[in-house]
Amino acid sequence: MIERTSQSKKGVSFMAIEAWLMDDSNEDPRLSHRRNPNESVSLDQLAELGVLYWKFNPTIYENDQELTKIRQDRGYNYMDLLDLCPEKVENYEQKLKNFYTEHIHQDEEIRYCLEGSGYFDVRDKDDRWIRILIKAGDLIILPAGIYHRFTLDPSNYVKLMRLFKGEPVWTAYNRPQEDNPARKEYIKGLTEKFGVPLAAH
Repeated sequence: MIERTSQSKKGVSFMAIEAWLMDDSNEDPRLSHRRNPNESVSLDQLAELGVLYWKFNPTIYENDQELTKIRQDRGYNYMDLLDLCPEKVENYEQKLKNFYTEHIHQDEEIRYCLEGSGYFDVRDKDDRWIRILIKAGDLIILPAGIYHRFTLDPSNYVKLMRLFKGEPVWTAYNRPQEDNPARKEYIKGLTEKFGVPLAAH
């Protein structure tokens, strides 16, 4: 189930997340890479892939009761903050290249954008890239086993909250990972959901 929660406090309103099918261009990954015409991807389509989403007010993240409830309900006891920008990250360009290499994790990936913006790309059932723009207030959860990658946009700045169950494990397993247990479980879940086997690409 995907959440469409939107908070509006102190006169601040927030738009829901935006996603679209990517073009096939090899230009700078930090560009939007929209198709022409643009092909939007809905929240329901993201939910079908197991991608969960909430919208919060990032200015109150330290005392946000809704965020606290989600952390408690889902067992996210670990939290840290990560600033990604050339001034604060050594070997910034190389780090971005690493983030942009297609991979999976054996656990959920939970990111809450507090400032700035960036892109999470995920594969759909037909192995096409969906680009998800995250901005301040967007909390996104990628399921274990989904092929994905991350990059910033031309602003070159994002501040993220990272959440995790237990001790954090950030290990990335680069594609192909069809024999990885997390990948197999993810494929199994999609197959059971739609009754059609997901082809290994």
